[in-house]
Amino acid sequence: MAGPIMPKATAVWLIENTVLTFNQIAEFCQLHPLEVRAIADEDIAVGMVPHNPIEAGQLTMEEIKRCEADETQNLKITEWNDPKSRKKVSRYTPIAKRQDRPNAIAWLIKHYPDLPEANICRLLGTTRPTIKSIREKTHWNSKNIRATDPVELGLCTQKELDKFTKGHEKV
Repeated sequence: MAGPIMPKATAVWLIENTVLTFNQIAEFCQLHPLEVRAIADEDIAVGMVPHNPIEAGQLTMEEIKRCEADETQNLKITEWNDPKSRKKVSRYTPIAKRQDRPNAIAWLIKHYPDLPEANICRLLGTTRPTIKSIREKTHWNSKNIRATDPVELGLCTQKELDKFTKGHEKV
């Protein structure tokens, strides 16, 4: 079972807003019960902003009430089957890899000239103006950009690259 995003912040919210046991909260947040007790006693996570799992779509109030009524029950994370109901999450690129992104964009432009900008944006977590500046060689660092495979740079997996370039011929 996958746990909630921001488990400690979720635990803070559950402690403050429910009468669930420490064991139930620990099970749901994938934390140790003593860690949940320490959060409740304000020994750790002091000043942490609570994360509401209901607003995040990870729990329902009915699920919380069900488990509050019977402490032997464990919370079950809400599984969304409708992909339209999920929030779009922009692709995160670690700071150390961000300097490599223009090289990967240049590689995609060179090898897949008909690849839509939207696919490049989603694959590498970049913006259309950045792609345009690299394509037109007006990027602030264009003289140092060397086309490099994004898989080699660690910006995406081969499977992701194949998915976003499917139907576009490699040059």
